[in-house]
Amino acid sequence: MRGVLWIIEDELKAFVFEEGAEYGVAKSGKNYNHKRFWEYVRPAGSRKAFDYYPRGRVEYSNRGKPIVYMNPNIDDSYVEQIMTAFSLSEVPEIRYDYGEHYKCYLDR
Repeated sequence: MRGVLWIIEDELKAFVFEEGAEYGVAKSGKNYNHKRFWEYVRPAGSRKAFDYYPRGRVEYSNRGKPIVYMNPNIDDSYVEQIMTAFSLSEVPEIRYDYGEHYKCYLDR
């Protein structure tokens, strides 16, 4: 499955996209998906913006292989949890994204 994720207070928070959902398309904007789903993931009482915490997304290559794009501050120890949350049957390719759209408070 595809979707977006955050690491909040050392806990994985995942939002899995529904099968065939158009809103999951990465090309819909640099931060569009993370902004859109933050209201469902934001911890109760938190006033932090969607881009405060380290985050990433799960996509698939043209060959159907899972790829996880994520902030470089997300430790590899989360890969197993990401695989479970997104029902990945094989270890994904990890691409640490140093771009502006994945920066978080740890990068500032």
